[in-house]
Order: sequence, then C-alpha cells, then structure tokens
Amino acid sequence: MDPNLLYWKSQGQSLFSRLKIWVNLLDPISLLSSDAEIQNAHSLLRSRHPPNEKDGQALTLSLSSVHADSGKVLPLIFRSAAFLPISAPLVVASFLPHSSVKPALFWQFLLQSYSAGFNHANRNSSSEKSKKTSLKQLLLTVGTVSYTTCAGALPQICIHQLGVRSVPILTFFRSILPIPLSAALAFFNVVNIRSEESVTGIKVFDLNGNPVGISKAAGDKAVWETALSRAVLFGTTAAVPNLLILLLQRTRLFQRNPMLAAPVRHISVALVLGVMIPVSFSLFPQLGTISKEEVERPLRAAVGSEQFYYHRGL
Repeated sequence: MDPNLLYWKSQGQSLFSRLKIWVNLLDPISLLSSDAEIQNAHSLLRSRHPPNEKDGQALTLSLSSVHADSGKVLPLIFRSAAFLPISAPLVVASFLPHSSVKPALFWQFLLQSYSAGFNHANRNSSSEKSKKTSLKQLLLTVGTVSYTTCAGALPQICIHQLGVRSVPILTFFRSILPIPLSAALAFFNVVNIRSEESVTGIKVFDLNGNPVGISKAAGDKAVWETALSRAVLFGTTAAVPNLLILLLQRTRLFQRNPMLAAPVRHISVALVLGVMIPVSFSLFPQLGTISKEEVERPLRAAVGSEQFYYHRGL
C-alpha cells in the first residue's frame, strides 16, 4: 500500500482528524515545490513507516501532490492546494447575473472543464492497465463538459429566451435555481468522469494493507462518495451567498445602496467556497472501508477479513 494511504489509514479515520489534515494540505505554499522535491518526499515516506515529527514537510508534499495509486506527481493545477486559487474566480464568475448568454456559457465552460480535469486527475486508477487516456474516456469527458456547460447556463438561457422581466421570476432563476443545479451538476460531473471505476472496479486491501483484488462494488462506492461530497461543496457555495443576498436586500442599507449586493456576493462566494473545500474533502475517508458482505463473492472467500479498504480518490 502506498505510504499516502497508510497515513490516511492510521490518521484519517475520523472527520475531525481529516479536517485538520486537509486544512494543512490546502496551503498553496506547497505548490512552489519542484517535482524532484515532491518525489524525494514520497520516497522518504516509503523508506520508513510510520513517519516521525521531522517528516511533516515530506508528508504535506506527498499527500497534497502525489497520486496514491500511480505514485506520480499530480499536474500542478490539479493538486488539492491549487483547487481554491483556480476554482474561486471561476465559481464567482459563473454565479454572476450575466446580461447575456455568451458570458454565462464561457464561465461555465471554464468551471466545468476544470472540474472534469480535477476529477479525472484525482480518480482511483489502481485497475487501469494503460497509462494513456482512452478514446472512450476522452469522448465521455467532452460530452460531460458540453452538457454541464449548457445546463449550468440554463437559468440565463431561460431569462434571455423567455424575455423575463418579472422580479420574482428573475429572483427564482438567478438565486434559487442555481442552488440545486450547482449541486446536481457537480455530482453528475464526478459520476460521469469517474464512471470507469464502477465498470472495471478498483483495488481493495485487507486490514494489513495487502492488495486482495479488484472490486466493482468498492469502485461504485468510491465514486458516489466523492460525487456526494462535491455536490455538498458546490451546492452550499451556491446556497449561502444567494440566501444571504436575499435577506440583506430587505434591509434599509441595501435598499438605499443596491450596488453593495455585488461585492458582498463575490466575497461571500469566495469565503464559503474556501471554508467548504476542506469540509467537503473530509466528509468521507480517503482510505474508505467496505464490508465483506458488500464486495464480490470471490473476494469474500479469498480473505477472512470482515472489511476491506479502498482508495476513494478526490
């Protein structure tokens, strides 16, 4: 088992411990480290287990920058520490009340493309034999990005095509509809991009960290847990600022100064996203467990363990 997974096994089984770890891993300073430094840190953790207090920097670099299945350094923009700096302006821009459809499609395309790339880079690749992306996966990614882009811009498309001028209807399309829509599209993005894990299965481990075999049930659970956590992330990021603005608009201050709504919306979106990223990443263990009854019959007979471990991905 990879040293990253061994660390999650020993330190990341409670929600509070995972939250503390993720707050540390999301520090963007780690993005300044070179690939050689990251590989050296990962190799250091391989050479000794458990790590001691002096290995804190090595742990941070390895956990935030190395894929736990392949052992390779993740692309810079798809590391966990880069998620907030890159996604924050895209999320803020995609939630803006655009005056036309084109800017709404543009920002949704950027956001959904980055989300798809992040989901694919941080998937579970333990059962993949080929290192190259298949044509099927490429077409699925293009289709997912295209669909989620159009669906994400649906409120603006409806406003433009229907010529909506009514304030209550505009409020529905701009403040209410984006909440379930953002959560649903984030869920859909993960499920589609990582659908291969449910089809081919992922590697599972026994209690000692030894690989046991490939399980489709574990792959399906890993995908659904990650999709649910991403839906919580984007759904909450859409809900809190929109509901906050609706409440503030009833106050005298905002009625006298309606221009305050825009900066408050932008700042609140960025703040909620920043808070929710470590929370959503911590909702489920990185090294998840699945009971013996849930896995395939051949795996139950192979090992006497009552539960198996699997890498959930991110």
